[in-house]
Amino acid sequence: MAQSAGIWMALAMAAALACSSGDAAQTAPPATENAAPTADNAVMLTVFLKHDQSRPLSELNAQLDRQGYYKAFPPAGVEVVSWYVMMGIGQVVTLRLPASRLREVNRILENTVWGSYRTEFYPTYDYKAIGIASHDKAVQAAPQPSPPQPSK
Repeated sequence: MAQSAGIWMALAMAAALACSSGDAAQTAPPATENAAPTADNAVMLTVFLKHDQSRPLSELNAQLDRQGYYKAFPPAGVEVVSWYVMMGIGQVVTLRLPASRLREVNRILENTVWGSYRTEFYPTYDYKAIGIASHDKAVQAAPQPSPPQPSK
């Protein structure tokens, strides 16, 4: 139960950071926010990087290089959970990070991918252990089928 409360708190923190005023969201985070993700503070962030299909890939990559994308993303200490190319869309990256670093990741992407990609952000949290535990509990509580009765 405590783990679930921690996950909800981290998600609430991430939502609060994402919804903060425009001026506050545009300031650089203090260097002390480089904490590692833990069960109590981690959120996952799935980012859709939708490429500009009106331009060739070589042009997009050159712009990303000029804007410092390859050097800045992902920032040190942010875990890459998955990173896929979705044909016809672009890239889909899922990161695990402390909620306190959400603004930092957003700023890096604003400064380095805009122009080559349109971005969509989906903050999430890891529900796998909770979902499997709920399933296992339901399966254990389910009535067992009766053995077949012999016919007379």
